[in-house]
Amino acid sequence: MNNKFDYSEANTKIFDKVISEYGWITYENALSDELVNEINDSLLPAYEVRHKIQEANGIAKNMDGTLHHLVEKQLFTLKFLEQKHAHEQIIHFLKGNYILNSLGAVINVKNAQPYVQNIHRDIRTFTGSFKLMIQMMVILDDFTVDNGATYLLTGSHQYDKKPDDQYFFDNADRALARKGSIILFDANLWHAAGKNYTDKPRRALTLAYTKPFMKQQMDYPRLLGYDFGQELNDHLKQVIGYNARIPANLNEYYQPVEKRMYQRNQE
Repeated sequence: MNNKFDYSEANTKIFDKVISEYGWITYENALSDELVNEINDSLLPAYEVRHKIQEANGIAKNMDGTLHHLVEKQLFTLKFLEQKHAHEQIIHFLKGNYILNSLGAVINVKNAQPYVQNIHRDIRTFTGSFKLMIQMMVILDDFTVDNGATYLLTGSHQYDKKPDDQYFFDNADRALARKGSIILFDANLWHAAGKNYTDKPRRALTLAYTKPFMKQQMDYPRLLGYDFGQELNDHLKQVIGYNARIPANLNEYYQPVEKRMYQRNQE
């Protein structure tokens, strides 16, 4: 079975078959060149801000080129999320509404050894057929063997046990994909970033989407401001997490249904 498709061919029937068997699927031609370039232009300044904080707090080791929580009003974030990439597939996978658990990026450069090169999966507890989280990689440079295309151990989303290093690297597939592609994969899938042997960066966004009751890695509604949420359309309110907030006091708790911080249909 093929697991690479043009984004115009995306449908939940094919997605369901491929993600069940392989654990991952690639959609090419998903993002416009304009949006890819806008994202790429923003990454280095955003990385510099984050790296200074990592260094100041003594945790910069093995975090080269990693950016976390790019949910900011001034960045590409809202424009990207508003385009609802793979929306139907994510709803189908999680069986209902979803929220953004995290949105980060990796700038993979030569000789770097970030922690993402370790074999890992993005959900700590193996959930089997009960799906809590789905991952999305947005390919911002062509992914090749030489520049560190991600290793994905096809089918490993079906098993709890972590593979040993030799088995993993002997058997894993490489996420060879063109700039502007999207890769979706089951959060139970074992994977690792590859090493970049070229002189150019290999960049990608990394997103996790979850069922709404699962805690976000950062409280994005509080980060952006509760008042800011009133300006957003229904999709952005949902995906950023404004419909799945937790009251912090009795006044926030005792509200009419339509004003409650945790809305209906957030199972």
